Amino acid sequence: MRYMLLQAYGGVELEGCVPMTEWAPKDVRAHIDFQHALNAELLDSGELVDAQGLAGPDVAKFVVSDGLNPPKIIDGPYPESKELLAGYRLVDVDSLDRALEIAARSSAAPGPGGVPIQQQIEVRQVLGAPDPEV
Repeated sequence: MRYMLLQAYGGVELEGCVPMTEWAPKDVRAHIDFQHALNAELLDSGELVDAQGLAGPDVAKFVVSDGLNPPKIIDGPYPESKELLAGYRLVDVDSLDRALEIAARSSAAPGPGGVPIQQQIEVRQVLGAPDPEV
């Protein structure tokens, strides 16, 4: 079963956790090293399909189209948005429990001072297209 683990930034449980752009360089390095190590472990076990960080909402675009007229392209969310999608992991695991275990480890990534940031991770099963012969 494939699951998308969506990493939100915002709504962080750690009191006083500032944006990563304000972290000490050693704390940023520890956080990134943690993410790389977790990805390597999941790759070695055959469970990692893909993992990426995403650009900030200030460069996001929303596209709406009716398929006939030129699409409407709208700039990303307003800067005062309190949450944003920071990245994702796509995993292929045997069970929901395993996906939740990976999400919990990801949530505990180190933040300022090495304290786990308790990042909110949304776990969603990836659904395949319906069988056309049914």
